[in-house]
Amino acid sequence: MSKLFGRLQQGMKSFIKRISTKELSEKDLKPIIDELVDLMVQNEVGISTAELIGVNLRNELVTLEHTRFKDARPRVKEALRRSILSVLDINTDTQFDIISEIKKVKAEGRPYIICMLGINGTGKTTTMAKLTKLFQKNKFSVVFAAADTYRAGSIQQLGKHAEKLGVRMIAHDYGGDPAAVAIDAIDHAESKGIDIVIIDTAGRMQNNVNLIRELEKVIRLSEPDLKIFIGDALAGNDVIRQATQFNDDIGIDGIVMTKIDSDAKGGAVISVAHATQKPILFLGNGQSYDHLIKFDPEFIVSQVIPN
Repeated sequence: MSKLFGRLQQGMKSFIKRISTKELSEKDLKPIIDELVDLMVQNEVGISTAELIGVNLRNELVTLEHTRFKDARPRVKEALRRSILSVLDINTDTQFDIISEIKKVKAEGRPYIICMLGINGTGKTTTMAKLTKLFQKNKFSVVFAAADTYRAGSIQQLGKHAEKLGVRMIAHDYGGDPAAVAIDAIDHAESKGIDIVIIDTAGRMQNNVNLIRELEKVIRLSEPDLKIFIGDALAGNDVIRQATQFNDDIGIDGIVMTKIDSDAKGGAVISVAHATQKPILFLGNGQSYDHLIKFDPEFIVSQVIPN
C-alpha cells in the first residue's frame, strides 16, 4: 500500500511547505494553487477534479490569516484535507453498506443480484472472487453466472475461482447468449435458496456499440440490484473515461478500483467518483481473496497528505 500516491505525496509535501510561508491573499495564492493543480494532473487526477480541488482550497485559505511566527502548516493541511474530501465524498448522507443491502433483499425472499462491468484486464473475475470471500465471511451463499461467453478461457478462469471458493457456476457454451446465462443463474439461486448471484460479463470496450447493446440486454432481463464498474488504477485517465462512458450508456451504481498496490500516482482513484458521481465501494490491493479494502475517503486523504 505504501506505493499508492507516493509521487503525489512527495509533491504535496513540497507544496505545503511553500504555501505555508506565503501571505494568504487571493493574488498571491493563484500561481501556487495553479502549480498544485498541475501537480495533481501530472499524477493522473482528472483536470476537472484537480481544478475543483484547487478552487476549494483557494476558498478555504483566503479566509485564514497567518499569525506571525506561527507554523501555518497544520492549518494548510486541514484546508487541503477538506478540499480533497469534498470530491471524494459521494452520497455521504446515505453511505452504502453492501452487507446491509443484501440482508434487506434476503428478507424479501429473493437473491441479491450483482452485475460486474468493465473492460478486459481490469480484474473483474478476481474481484468477483474477492467479493464472494467477503460474502462468505458474512454467512451468505453465492452462485456465479459465467456470462462472458466471448473471451477464450473466461469460463475456465471463473470456474477455477468457483472451485476454490466452493460455489456453483452456471455456464453455457462459448458464443451463447449472455442474458440466458444470467437468467439461468438467477433461476438456480431462487430454486436453491442461494443469497447472491454475481454475473460476470465480457470485457466490453466502452465504445463498442454492439457489445454495449448486448450488455443492456443482460441488465434489462436480470434486473441487478447493483451494477459495479471495475476500474484499473494503473489505467490513469483512461479509467475515468471508461467509467464515465459506462455510466452514461449503462448506468453504474458503484466502483471498485483494482491494482492500487502497484500505482505510484493514484490520481484516478481521486477522480473517478467525482467524474461519475458514483461511490467507490472497495479497493483491490493484491491477488489474495482477502485483499479487498472497504473504501474510506479519510484513508485516501491520509495517503495523499504527508504527516
